[in-house]
Amino acid sequence: MGVKTALPHYELGFYALIVTCALVYSLNGIVEVSNDTMNRKSFRESVTSGWQYLGRKMDAADFEWVMWFTTFRNYIIFALAGHVIFAKIFSLMVPQYRSWVYMLYGMLTVLAIMGNNFLMLTLSHCAVFYIISFVKQKWLCFAAGLCSLATFRLDMFSSWQNEFFTETFKLQDILFYGGNGLTILRCMSFALETCDRREGFYSPVELLKYNYYLPFFFFGPIMTFDRYYEQVNTRAITRKENEMWNIRVQAVSNLLSIILVDVFFHFLYILTIPTDLKVVSRLSDWSLAGLAYSNLVYDWVKAAVMFGVINTISRLDHLDPPQPPKCITMLYVFAETHFDRGINDWLCKYVYDYIGEKHDNIKKELVATLATFTVTTLWLGPCKIVYIWSVFNCFGLNFEIWVQKFFELETFAKLEAKLPESMSRRIRGVFGAANFWAIILYNVLSLNSPEFALLVSKRLLLKGFPESTFSILFVTYCGVQLIKERERTLAIEEERSEKLKTS
Repeated sequence: MGVKTALPHYELGFYALIVTCALVYSLNGIVEVSNDTMNRKSFRESVTSGWQYLGRKMDAADFEWVMWFTTFRNYIIFALAGHVIFAKIFSLMVPQYRSWVYMLYGMLTVLAIMGNNFLMLTLSHCAVFYIISFVKQKWLCFAAGLCSLATFRLDMFSSWQNEFFTETFKLQDILFYGGNGLTILRCMSFALETCDRREGFYSPVELLKYNYYLPFFFFGPIMTFDRYYEQVNTRAITRKENEMWNIRVQAVSNLLSIILVDVFFHFLYILTIPTDLKVVSRLSDWSLAGLAYSNLVYDWVKAAVMFGVINTISRLDHLDPPQPPKCITMLYVFAETHFDRGINDWLCKYVYDYIGEKHDNIKKELVATLATFTVTTLWLGPCKIVYIWSVFNCFGLNFEIWVQKFFELETFAKLEAKLPESMSRRIRGVFGAANFWAIILYNVLSLNSPEFALLVSKRLLLKGFPESTFSILFVTYCGVQLIKERERTLAIEEERSEKLKTS
């Protein structure tokens, strides 16, 4: 069944109406519960003062988001504004040395924020991996990288490294682990690309330029060394048509997203409500489904804003960074589910695609996913919740290919060939709807808690069966068909643009 298969317009309009009504009804239930529990004792720490003139409090359960726009806001503005100013000046004056300016400014900023010991620790990682790259053995690069990650992610090894910095402000511990973890991944990328280089070695300065590019240093996204090296060493600095306009649009979009999240946090306590299972149990099945879904949407918005701001700055530096993650509302397959496209690209290039190759062999796919989620678990930090999340998502990714191979059997292939393409699309949409909720439930495990995920599963699959179960799946099916329609439109536009290029 081709991706360009269309459905009647009236059918798609009906689907859009159903999805819209369901979202409004679900969110209305969450708003009512938020109003009723605003002053609840268990919410006092996470629901703080907000718009007092409207009598609204704010959901402040996500301390990272709150810190970004309060205490840490000045650090972000000062560091990134300085980078933009210096980068622009030197890009105009001496464009051939702009990578040196990025490196020096990044190192000085890291030194000012984190101190001398932290800078020396990251430099030592660079030195170790540069020496290892001389051997040009990928297994050795991976062994060194995974062992280095383990020293930060496992408690038995990480405690002594905490002495390398003294915390002087909140969130500095996150900068410590984020900066070191991403440094290791960047060093691994450098070493692995050196292994693929047929002749000679890269200069150690290139590794420092790559690692200490400030916008990517603490939070990412990860750009593989080969891409960064090619882009930052391009002497011809030019802009594509309408590129500056697109950058301005992206900056405004990021600002509007921040404002929208702030507004929602004053009316929808989507992060605080899941912490109190007594309150959750009072929600209707529809509101509970909306609550689980909205938590994933928020996590995507959070990642999109963070990486969007960083990407805007890097695009001003004439780089083409990894794009923000694909919107969770546009996903219904595990293969496209990620909240950090940089890490996803890194894992795909060096682990998942390297082992799985064409991803058409079940055994290779199993080994590839196990290896990928092993590295991911070590990167996130081994703990019970991460183990559970990794197991479920690894299973989901493999289950997709098992189902795909099953329905590619001759019997089912002939049966599908007899069906109209529109009917085949509808049948696939049913499976997509079930997969959509598997993605939500598997990821709510890590975003909220296993207890909340278990309660949602029981309510939607057991207590709510069959009315709530099938009605919510039908709404999800409608949403999946709208996603497929968007994919169809994009595929047609892409085909037209390719024809114009060739003509």
